[in-house]
Parts: sequence; structure tokens; C-alpha cells
Amino acid sequence: MTTLAIVGGDCLRPDGTVDRADVLIDQSTGEILEIGEGLTADETLEATDCLVTPGFVNGHTHVAMTLLRGYADDKPLDAWLQEDIWPAEAALSAEDVRAGTELGLLEFIKGGVTGFADMYFEMPEVAAAVEEAGLRARLGHGIVTVGKDEADARADAQESLDVAREFDGAADGRISTAFMPHSLTTVSQEILEEFIPKARSADVPIHYHANETTDEVHPIVEEQGVRPLEYADDVGMLESEDFVAHGVHLNEREIELLAETGTGVIHCPASNMKLASGMAPVQELLDAGATVGLGTDGAASNNDLSMLDEARDAAMLGKLAANDASAVPAEAVVEMLTRGSADAIGLESGRLEVGGAADLAVIDLEAPHLTPRHDLVSHLTYAAAANDVRHTVCDGQVLMRDRVVQTLDEAAVRRRATEHAAAVLERVA
Repeated sequence: MTTLAIVGGDCLRPDGTVDRADVLIDQSTGEILEIGEGLTADETLEATDCLVTPGFVNGHTHVAMTLLRGYADDKPLDAWLQEDIWPAEAALSAEDVRAGTELGLLEFIKGGVTGFADMYFEMPEVAAAVEEAGLRARLGHGIVTVGKDEADARADAQESLDVAREFDGAADGRISTAFMPHSLTTVSQEILEEFIPKARSADVPIHYHANETTDEVHPIVEEQGVRPLEYADDVGMLESEDFVAHGVHLNEREIELLAETGTGVIHCPASNMKLASGMAPVQELLDAGATVGLGTDGAASNNDLSMLDEARDAAMLGKLAANDASAVPAEAVVEMLTRGSADAIGLESGRLEVGGAADLAVIDLEAPHLTPRHDLVSHLTYAAAANDVRHTVCDGQVLMRDRVVQTLDEAAVRRRATEHAAAVLERVA
């Protein structure tokens, strides 16, 4: 057994309190062994004047879209997808997806993210990048059947199921999977009715976009005579291991369904604001007892992958949506940033406690914007930034030490991503 100690810092406990303590980690199992004073180990990370928190969990993203960061801005969702993003994505090769994924994972590590859920394609490349980078992930091939004939639609759905079966448990157990229809409007009812039971038989959870815009609500109401999540429930897509992205336009019954079934919902405030999709009823979801996490969505609609930015956005937008300054308070946001997202996407992380996964972020508090230190939970929500992260640890392994990423070559990753992004845009043009 080799051990790692994070020493001298303040620790954010599961109950939201903060106290001075060291953290002792068993690197062979990736578990936290002890939290206390004066701990020693084979390897040490210095955390004096730092806050040690659970690693942040990005509950919904499309990591390789880093290659399209800044490519298409200032458009509503449907036009943005159909006119810009889908044509560009059609030009992406497996090598492009690998380069874009590595760039996103680099950004995650530098921002204290230790786990995430990714919906995209060329998932073998994504899984290989995750294994190399050392992160924890739930991965799935995104299915779109719009514009495809029956054979191609079924092949797309079959690929999602095959990927889920093949890669579950990969990277020494750090990778788990899901069956991922893109949304309730971009995947046909026939495909859902055929493949959802197959996913259930394989014990594979379901992840999809839901109620992101009114354009995702009205067609289902008109065609099915029920709200989108009532339709999802009818076709078997609301169970306790499932999770949906966005949930912006929910009515009271849909909120009840999410809470009753235990289906997680991932709030993506920056993307929702940028695409003018609307304001999710986050406080209502929390009040109903739903499991709520945070996600960035893709870097093309955000345009960064900072979960600390997302936390601040969630708190601010939640108050505006509720017309209540006390809504979506800092404590709730930190919960969403860590345990909420982890629970929603089914990762065994998000808690700084003995026996828990050693997925941790260490935030350097020695900065003007984090002074004075009246309330560190408040600072984590409203003031901290990704570049305040000093160390990142996942599964007991040091992924970043003193702001230097250990598992990826930052300069090489950025260079490759720049080259591949340029090549993609040349092909699109």
C-alpha cells in the first residue's frame, strides 16, 4: 500500500462545515483512510492556506466540442445546431474527437473536475483519453435518428448499446456507461420503444436532453398529448439510475416525476443563458426532493468547462428564476457541484469522508478575490475560479500538483487541439 496525505488545509465536510484537517489516502484502493491532524504518508500534497473539497463533477457535457469553442455564437439552439454545429461535427474524425477530448480533460483537471458524464461519438477515443488522463467518467454514444433511414437509425442506437456494454468498467473501473438518446425529439418513438428495454436488460442507465427549450416541449405535447417527461415515463426512461440534462421548461407534474422516480436532472445554467433557452426551476426541483447536479454542456455553448463558473451562474440564475434572493443558496450549489452531480450520474464520489473515493480538489485561498475568509462555502460558490485550483486528485492519484498537470502534456495537448480544430473548419468550408 502506498499512501498520500493532503496536509495543512481546511476540509469541506459532507454536512457543509469546514475545519482544519489532513486527509490520508490509500492510493492502491483510491479511498480516503483518515481525516485528522498530523497525518503522514509516503507522498504529501501541501494544502496550507487552501480549502480541500470533493472533486467537482460535471454532470453533462460533450467534451470534444472544445474544438468548436467560439466557432458559432449568438444563435438560438435549433439554428445553432442545424446551421453550424451538426455540419461541423459531421466533419470530425476519430482523431479530431481524441484531440478535442484531451483538451477538455486538461481543462477539467486544471479546474478541479474529477468526474463527468459525456455524450458524444467516437467513444473508444474518448474512453482512451479518460484512461490516460486519470479521470472518472460516465460515457455514452449519443443517438440522433432525425434524417436517417430505418437501418441507419437502428445502427446508431445499436452502437450506443454496444458502447455501453463494451466500456463499462474500463480504466480500472473509473469508466461507467449509459445508453444515450440525444433527446425526446431527435430520436424516434419506434427506436426508443425498441432499445430502451434492451438497455434495461443490460442494466444500462439512460441519459438524454429533456425540456431544454420550448421547441422540445411543444412538439411532444402536440403529438403525444402529454408533457415530455410524462412521455419519457411512458416509454420507460425515468428510473432511479437515469438522468436528464437541462430540465428548463418543466411543469409541476414533471418536477414531481423526477422526484418520485429518483431520476437526476443536470442543470446547465451558462449554456441555457447563452442559447436563451430559459431559466430552470432549480429551487422548485430542490424543494421537491429531486436529485440536482451541475453541468457545463459543451464548450461550444458555454464557452468554458469551469465548474466553478457554473456554480456561480447556478446561484445567480436560480435567484432570478425564483424572484427570490434566498433561492438556490451557496450551500445547495456546492452540494450540486459535488455530491448532487455524482449522485445524479451514478459516480461513487462527491464526498470528503473516510471510506469515500479520494476524488479531491485543493483550492488556493491566497488571492485578493478570496480575502477575507468569512465563509468558505460562500467563496466556493461566488468568488472562486478555476485557476484557484492548486491540486487535483482522482482515485487517489495526483492528476495536478501545484498547477502542473501530471498525466497530460499541456503544451502538446493544446498544440494538437489547435491543429485539429483548424483542419476541421477547413473541411467544413
